[in-house]
Amino acid sequence: MAASADRFPEDVQELQHYFEAPEPGQKIQAVPGAGLRVPIWLLGSSLFSAQLAAHLGLPFAFASHFAPVDMMDALRLYRQLFKPSKQLDRPYAMLGINIIIAATDGEARRQFTSLQQSFTYLRRGTPGQIPPPIDDIDAFWSPAEKAMASQTLTVSAVGSPETVVRGVQQFMDITNPDELMITAHIYDHKARINSFERLADMRAKLATSKGTAAIHAGG
Repeated sequence: MAASADRFPEDVQELQHYFEAPEPGQKIQAVPGAGLRVPIWLLGSSLFSAQLAAHLGLPFAFASHFAPVDMMDALRLYRQLFKPSKQLDRPYAMLGINIIIAATDGEARRQFTSLQQSFTYLRRGTPGQIPPPIDDIDAFWSPAEKAMASQTLTVSAVGSPETVVRGVQQFMDITNPDELMITAHIYDHKARINSFERLADMRAKLATSKGTAAIHAGG
């Protein structure tokens, strides 16, 4: 594994090469793929991935929706160290954020307990499918588990549309992302669709210093 990690920068550059037009006599060609110049992103949750994306001039996505600790340092390094490339002439950062919207703050917090349980089960070594929401999350976990999950899920906006607008805008003001990748681990499918629809309705109210950030729904 260590050797594989050490070769990762070379692996990324090799992948980029396969998407370029093949050179005369090139023995290995990607089929399909050669000549398509598929845009490559680096997704990470560490400072290493941020620095590599900057060095290679690639867009960078940070998994802040479950690994927020290094988010600000990663953004700073990526933006400071960025070198323009054929693919990108300036830093371009995407951040993950958990967003759950419901009619009321209380209902949204109840839906959020599914994700809180999921991370707790993961740390307990018993991962599984998304569990249904529960009314009393404090009866489910220990104080240590609560602290762990709360830290892991710091980058979350949960509540009514008005509450979420304030939370997401504050997050965007601090981080100034080019894109947001939204995740919504909601047990009930109708509630999940409703959350995304409410988010779509409020997109126009959200903006960064660069303008309106692109917002994409994820898992």
